[in-house]
Amino acid sequence: MELDPVLLSRLQFAFVVSFHAIFPVFTIGLASYLAVLHGLFYKTRNPAWDRLAQLWTRVFAVAFGMGVVSGIVMSFQFGTNWSNFSQASANFIGPLLSYEVVTAFFLEAAFLGVLLFGRGRVPQGVHLFAAIMVALGTFISTFWILAANSWMHTPAGVDFTDGVFRITSWTEAIFNPSFPFRLAHMALASFITGGFVVAGVSAWYLLIGRDVEANRKALSMCLWLLLVLTPTQALVGDFHGLNTLEHQPVKLSAMEGHWETRSAVPFLVFAVPDQEAQENRFEIGIPYAASLILTHDPNGVVPGLNEVPPEEHPPVAIVFWAFRVMVGLGLLMIAVSLAGLYLRRGGRVYHSRPYLQTLRLMSVTPFVAVLAGWITTESGRAPWLVYGMMTHAEGVTPSLTGGMALFTLIGYMAVYGVIFYAGTYYLTRVIRYGMQDKEDDQVIDDFETPKRPWSATHTPFDADPTEKGA
Repeated sequence: MELDPVLLSRLQFAFVVSFHAIFPVFTIGLASYLAVLHGLFYKTRNPAWDRLAQLWTRVFAVAFGMGVVSGIVMSFQFGTNWSNFSQASANFIGPLLSYEVVTAFFLEAAFLGVLLFGRGRVPQGVHLFAAIMVALGTFISTFWILAANSWMHTPAGVDFTDGVFRITSWTEAIFNPSFPFRLAHMALASFITGGFVVAGVSAWYLLIGRDVEANRKALSMCLWLLLVLTPTQALVGDFHGLNTLEHQPVKLSAMEGHWETRSAVPFLVFAVPDQEAQENRFEIGIPYAASLILTHDPNGVVPGLNEVPPEEHPPVAIVFWAFRVMVGLGLLMIAVSLAGLYLRRGGRVYHSRPYLQTLRLMSVTPFVAVLAGWITTESGRAPWLVYGMMTHAEGVTPSLTGGMALFTLIGYMAVYGVIFYAGTYYLTRVIRYGMQDKEDDQVIDDFETPKRPWSATHTPFDADPTEKGA
């Protein structure tokens, strides 16, 4: 069997990006949460806020470290697997990635040291300022990365001649048509992810009766946040879908599973797309719903996949089902947030074991939803690398063989598997170890020169979490 270097290169990049994405989407939201906790402690001097800030700073240190390690190889893949694309888009992608490093990564790195190791060593106002700067740095990084990715979906402000993208308007290229919607969608996803993780961990602490006062505060904050953001995300997603209909109608058709252009289109809850036959084998749908959602008219016309040749169709089944996983989990998150509002009466939200157990399980759902959304977005762009301008086949490295791509893919999977296991194991121990006692603070104050970011966790591998009541 001949190995396809284009397919294997896409799988390799998809694997690395998907693995990496789960950490930034968590740390972006968590960094802002840390800034809020430090601000509350600075204003109120309530030690509960300080203890929460210490705990989640340790979690942030581990997640941030794993995000940095897993993201380094992505930039290398542009040169090793996608050299034609790198050369063609260097006038735009190159500056944006450098802006991300100069304006965001350096900012995060500088103030991250103060945040992790400055407690008790710098004035509290400076420590709070460092937390704010780290949170700001994560958003600046998100801005540049999503600007580059959005441009690949809705290219603007460039002229593509002689195989090279030349900038005609930096403003149009950076603020391309899909960028505002993607930025808002990802920012909300980050806050929701952080909110559900903190809520899930706080619920677990309440179930086992540890640090009840502090974790009630944490859970309450997160549930109010999620009550607002989860339905807001659905609204932003609707706007994003309308933007996709305008600029990437083929992707939208794959998401909806519609092959023929027609009016009064149902929303397909279940279908079995058959790409070879260009039809669905089985359908269960809500009449008129797709037309109503996409055109705000129950009899509105929705374009079908057959508006373009079959070779320009994305993998419909993957896009179709990934979209439904994302939407289904989003609706579940809204329902759980509304249930939290209902259970607030009489303080039942802090005592209902079924609800607290549900929150524990829900802590992983935002990550699945983010990955499903990422698969929908990136698979739906196929076969285009830069939508309507450059295909994946045109952007891949000419000398790359299928065997080379397969070898590196297996290597990445093996190495990342070790990283994920080790990082998750240590992160779990940090959470099980929980909040530090006063005697732990004395140990921290005696530290003289931390050698690495994970030193900020102050959780030795040989510590027994059961001694903390876990």
